[in-house]
Amino acid sequence: MHLRTDHRIRHRIRLVAAAAAAVAMLASGCAAAGEPDASQPDASETVTIRVAATVTPMTDAVEAAAEVIEEGFEVELVPVSDYVQPNVLVQNDEIDANVVQFESFMEEFNERNGADLVVVQPVYKTVVAFYSRSLGSLDELPEGGSVVIANDKANAARALQLLAENGIITLDPAVERYAARVSDIVENPRNLEITEVDLLQLNTAYDEADAVYNLPSFARQIGLTPEEDGLVVEQDERFEVALVTRAGNADSPAIAALQRALTSDRVREVLEGLGVPPAF
Repeated sequence: MHLRTDHRIRHRIRLVAAAAAAVAMLASGCAAAGEPDASQPDASETVTIRVAATVTPMTDAVEAAAEVIEEGFEVELVPVSDYVQPNVLVQNDEIDANVVQFESFMEEFNERNGADLVVVQPVYKTVVAFYSRSLGSLDELPEGGSVVIANDKANAARALQLLAENGIITLDPAVERYAARVSDIVENPRNLEITEVDLLQLNTAYDEADAVYNLPSFARQIGLTPEEDGLVVEQDERFEVALVTRAGNADSPAIAALQRALTSDRVREVLEGLGVPPAF
């Protein structure tokens, strides 16, 4: 009698265990078919990557990347009107990245602001030039003529180097290439007045000065291209406009996806269609 009772008890235990297992499996199945487990990430959620850009071809590259960004991500273009704001926005984590500058410009911003921005990927090469309404070459610069260049370290040095290489001025030989400032000019035989202005003022200066240094993105706004209108032209790989983000964000899946999109065949096609050489 005792043995039979014990057997029935064990049988009931097995039944209860089986029922519990079935309930657990049913609950699991319901969770899989219905609402996702709150403890797990929602694989269907799209991550928006906010990217600042100013003018063409920067905006064109970002928009083309948005067309081909992989599933799970989308790109939102954040238009900006200057070259400081996009770095401030990235540094303050208000946006994810920007495509507005080359590395030396970014480094100058880092130094001045204690920032930790980093280059993730060069996107396209910049072909800079000097332009003039009245001159056919830099050799025609008159005595006491006016020359306008950009006032940030990177572009100022690049413009001065271009003048020096074309025999217009002489720079202190002790100064590192692409590090010169106006104060490093040791010979100015034509007594040129060299004025530094903000990047956004270069197009205005074209109407007023004898010769103006300019970037292709701005020159295009007033119908100029370095190939057709440049008095002298320079292209150096250290001046490639790049994808920039914060150091702490550089290895994130979102930035990796953005990097792949910005180096896609679609972005290459768009840049080459604008006459801009890709840097990838």
